Amino acid sequence: MSVHDVREAITRAHREEWARVVASLTKRFGDLDIAEEAAAEAFAVAVERWPADGVPPGPGAWLTTTANRKAIDRIRRESKRDDKHKEAQLMYGDDPPDPLGVIDDERLRLIFTCCHPALAMETRVALTLRMVGGLTVAEIARAFLVQETAMGQRITRAKGKIKAARIPYRVPSAEDLPARVSGVLAVLFLVFNEGYLATGPDTDPVRHELTSEAIRLTRLIRALLPDDGEVAGLLALMLLTEARRTARVSASGELVTLDEQDRGAWDTALIAEGHRLVRERLASGVAPGRYQLLAAINAVHTSARDVRDTDWSQVVALYDQLVRLEPSPIIVLNRAVAVSELDGPEVALAAVDRLEDQLAGYHAFHATRAELLRRLGRSQQARAAYDTAIELAGNTAETAYLTRRRGQLG
Repeated sequence: MSVHDVREAITRAHREEWARVVASLTKRFGDLDIAEEAAAEAFAVAVERWPADGVPPGPGAWLTTTANRKAIDRIRRESKRDDKHKEAQLMYGDDPPDPLGVIDDERLRLIFTCCHPALAMETRVALTLRMVGGLTVAEIARAFLVQETAMGQRITRAKGKIKAARIPYRVPSAEDLPARVSGVLAVLFLVFNEGYLATGPDTDPVRHELTSEAIRLTRLIRALLPDDGEVAGLLALMLLTEARRTARVSASGELVTLDEQDRGAWDTALIAEGHRLVRERLASGVAPGRYQLLAAINAVHTSARDVRDTDWSQVVALYDQLVRLEPSPIIVLNRAVAVSELDGPEVALAAVDRLEDQLAGYHAFHATRAELLRRLGRSQQARAAYDTAIELAGNTAETAYLTRRRGQLG
């Protein structure tokens, strides 16, 4: 949306705030272009949220704070992009890359190039997230549930292996894409997740620039590999998740969970496209992969007009397939949440407690335990679990939600 379009979309009552916000940002950052674009993004968010959530008590302060965050995010992205290009040149030497080949988009081409099959999957994903995805080492570490120092060492070792083994920096041909696509999808999935619910406290809780870029690149891969079921599955998963974005954070900056969201605010066009992709994959008769199953789970959720209409038995059955395919502790944790709706919180809590050794440092583990304990009336234990979840959570909207839930224990 252009600056002009955003200005026209703002209600007359708040037009005077435009000049104040732009002046404030120009003074702080010394760049009128950044100030105007950040202000435009802030007003776009206001136009999107305020009709549904109501105008905040201090609209001027809200707009200025939001615009400041947008400006900082843009400056960081530009800085990271320059750093990553310099880093790539240093790591791969001065040899010019091969011709563009089958991939026209510069960023997607670089992601495919970095996801070299000579590296272990986790290593190539982490390295690509750092060099191309724009994520910090801390954000990547949180995505992999490891310590930041360990992730930094892993990335450093990956760079060393590339240099020592003289792995060529070569633009992949069409024949190379199938061997690299799983790593590329993992990168885009993690970039999308960081945008969907940011893990750090220094950014917006929801980073639309990351989710929209991940969707854009996944659409390009879909055009390159139209018969790949996991590409279609990831695109469907992203669309069905993105459809709920505007309903996920309240005007006060608190996370709104799925059961409390205004489903009338969901993007019906994105939901329809996501459902169509899920149906196409089911009709193919091919056994679904990880992203297809996650998309199918989201399709069940977005098909229900009310949370009470959710087909939890189908959700659990899909999670059962997913656990057999990929028995990761996070998937088992998410399955337990669905089980709690079907079989009750006591059964679910027993399954969650078995994950403590694997997920003790993961805030969502403690948040899930807190909710289950609250439902069981075990308030003291629930409070302790909320305390730990709040301590580990980095997202400001999630912290606000958990704090409110803890306060409701009485």
